[in-house]
Amino acid sequence: AERSLLQKLLHTSLRDSSQRVEVLQQDPSSPLFSIRTFEELHLKRELLQGVYTMGFNRPSRIQETALPIMVAHPPQNLIAQSQSGTGKTAAFVLAMLSRVRGAERYPQCLCLAPTYELALQIGHLVEKMGQFCTDIKVAYAVQGNRVSPGTVLQEQVVIGTPGTVLDWCFKWRLLNTGRIRMFVLDEADIMIDKQGLSSQSIRIQRALPKDCQMLLFSATFKETIWKFALQIVSRPIIIKLRQEELTLTNIRQYYFVCRSREEKYEALCNLYGSITIGQAMIFCQTRRSADWLSVEMIRDGHQVAMLTAELTVVQRANVIQRFRDGKEKVLITTNVCARGIDVAQVTIVVNFSLPINRERQLDFETYLHRIGRTGRFGKKGIAFNMVESCSVHLVRCIEEHFQTEIKKLDPDDMDKLEQL
Repeated sequence: AERSLLQKLLHTSLRDSSQRVEVLQQDPSSPLFSIRTFEELHLKRELLQGVYTMGFNRPSRIQETALPIMVAHPPQNLIAQSQSGTGKTAAFVLAMLSRVRGAERYPQCLCLAPTYELALQIGHLVEKMGQFCTDIKVAYAVQGNRVSPGTVLQEQVVIGTPGTVLDWCFKWRLLNTGRIRMFVLDEADIMIDKQGLSSQSIRIQRALPKDCQMLLFSATFKETIWKFALQIVSRPIIIKLRQEELTLTNIRQYYFVCRSREEKYEALCNLYGSITIGQAMIFCQTRRSADWLSVEMIRDGHQVAMLTAELTVVQRANVIQRFRDGKEKVLITTNVCARGIDVAQVTIVVNFSLPINRERQLDFETYLHRIGRTGRFGKKGIAFNMVESCSVHLVRCIEEHFQTEIKKLDPDDMDKLEQL
């Protein structure tokens, strides 16, 4: 899917978010409290050891609020919104591991992700965080992972995509949903918003026990998605970010006015000639535009990788890994990568075109996710937007929507660029 996550690679530090969260309580009998240390959660010693081995010294802002809810007894349902890089994936992985009874050899926690790549990344995080919980195993219900009919799953944690999980549950009868204690939907807005994933996820959810704990996590939710989520998650506690706080405060945003794609490329070249760039991600609206830009940059001696929806799963994984390893310094992509790739060395993001949705309207959520590829883990980042004169009003719309400032730059003013 164009807007699906390809990876969510957890590093050893998190965005030091100063953003306020808004907690809406559906169940007044449930006590709410926050934590400042992981010890306050009374986790198993082996699990706490895994958390600290990964380099997490204290909970992030979203974890301070969400973790006590997720590990509470009796279990609480949760719908939570958190920005990229704030540790929401680590939070629900920690919660799953805390719920598992290692001595019991059957699936107890089920997590759905919208893409193959994200399912693998979540599973690898489970394995890494649970490395000292040697009796806990992970099964991957993803395309290409063939399991013999009649197999009795002994893994306590199952991570997968909706289509494959559905087959495992109802077609192959590999997964007994009747004993699942915790059900997680990651990137729930994609799951619910896209017709195929939505119906598959709902069918799986309806097969779960009534006392199964439900967690829905996402970086963004449209109001319609919130309403729909409330229909399928009973009596949840809701954690939201206020709309005006959704913009990423540690990212400086600028725009250039250009008359053609050639002028956009010239502005890009001036950027490279003026500021120090570690790695860059450049977003194009179409595959054709990405192809053209890739050819131009390679011709000028840049180390470029390209990531589009047409690539196979294996090809995409290879492109991402090479970029993470620093073998290419520039990643040109469409909205395939608008979410989820966490590379600390990415210092700038360039919107070669502003994101436009299928209704030909400005896509605010995708813009937020695109620029969020820089400024990871509390570092400073810069986002540049290339716009035609007829599209400057879109920049104003972004400013108004996120209550942020996007400064105009002259692409030919090298002195000004060098001061960034």
